[in-house]
Amino acid sequence: MLPVTLTFASQPGTVCPGWHDESVTQEPEAAPAHPVATGWVWTIPNILSLLRLAGVPVFVYLLLGPQADGWAIAILMVAGFTDWADGKLARMLNQSSRLGALLDPAADRLYILATLVAFVIRDVVPIWVVAVLLGRDLLVGLSLLVLRRHGYQALQVNYVGKAATFNLLYAFPLLLLAVGTSDVAEFVAPLAYAFTAWGGVLYLISGIVYVRQVIGIARRETMSGGREVESVAEVGTS
Repeated sequence: MLPVTLTFASQPGTVCPGWHDESVTQEPEAAPAHPVATGWVWTIPNILSLLRLAGVPVFVYLLLGPQADGWAIAILMVAGFTDWADGKLARMLNQSSRLGALLDPAADRLYILATLVAFVIRDVVPIWVVAVLLGRDLLVGLSLLVLRRHGYQALQVNYVGKAATFNLLYAFPLLLLAVGTSDVAEFVAPLAYAFTAWGGVLYLISGIVYVRQVIGIARRETMSGGREVESVAEVGTS
């Protein structure tokens, strides 16, 4: 079972409430080991994330236009490497930033979305697989609206979500290689389906974890808000 450690990114001066659960690590008073450099934009990790984002339309064109699967696979492999490298470099070089925290998951989601849609068009994967994964993203997106309604930013990516993205980014090029009746396709197909299954399950689990955390925050905020109203009423009547 993969460990799940979730921390919360809240607005400045706001302590983000969390569950009192062993799966949640929250130390609001402790200073972060690597402070967030909110003013930094042109850092090495951010440039890698921007390059990964720029590769999305190229990848879709290669996949649906000339159907140059070899080049499309190469772009996916580079995207997977930069996905690992930008986070690693951000920690090593102390170049974490708010922009990077937004770019990294955005690039991952765009690659997953673009690949799934292209795979459905080319009949690489069944449509129900895409519906399940996109349904998860829709639910997480609605949860994000609830989170922002209470004055908090998006939750940081958890280990399960990163593992899911890792598996899916490996599964996609393998699924392309599995298309056809060649010996390579027959050899790669079991690996492609395994990575797809593992990534899909972890992707759903990470979405459930995210939604549960948002529900916990919303409940805590509602309860604390109710207590504040009662306190004001008592002061007004005393």
